[in-house]
Amino acid sequence: MNFPIIQYIRNALNDAADFNKAKSMAAYMKTLQKFYGVQAAPRRKICREALNEFPINSPDAWNKIVLILWRGESREEMYLALDIVERYKKYHDENAWPLFELLTRTATNWDTLDWIASQFVGGLVAQNRAFEAKIISWRRDSNFWVRRASLLVHLNHKKETNIALLNDTILCLADESEFFIRKAIGWVLREYAKTDPVWVKNFVQKNEVKLSGLSKREALKNLI
Repeated sequence: MNFPIIQYIRNALNDAADFNKAKSMAAYMKTLQKFYGVQAAPRRKICREALNEFPINSPDAWNKIVLILWRGESREEMYLALDIVERYKKYHDENAWPLFELLTRTATNWDTLDWIASQFVGGLVAQNRAFEAKIISWRRDSNFWVRRASLLVHLNHKKETNIALLNDTILCLADESEFFIRKAIGWVLREYAKTDPVWVKNFVQKNEVKLSGLSKREALKNLI
């Protein structure tokens, strides 16, 4: 099916391209993937204008448009796919789970994975706790980005955090040497410390031997 919004977005990216910024953005992300050099503010402007011109009127069209952009050749197309996911929160229900899981499993770096896990998957889990069973299965996934996602889904839950699940997930992953897992453990603990600093202090103290130095430093960064 042809969606005019796709070509509109690609034309807009081409018009806004900045070769020098593209080189620096690709270098920062350590990737060979194509960048147009379009930064966040102008990219979001492209998204707004595209959706004003071509509003999406069904979850099926939303899903298909997101996936076409997500599978595009440039990083900005991937970002715009996520911008469009974000702007259509009315479609964030149980039917969105297959899309969110696919995005999680095909993310290849923190810039997209963290956004998907904390905002989209985390939001869906907060709405429907039945999806926590899926998150538990992610903890031992062969893809470490999926394992990282099992931590970051808790990032914005605040008082609604499932403490038992967070506790078990951290301890399940605490022995990993992967930097992005250790960093995520510290990050999610630091964020939860804004809600319950006593619990975080006690958790780190109780599990001092199990947690990496990086995880502990990140967790306690704002509590010392």
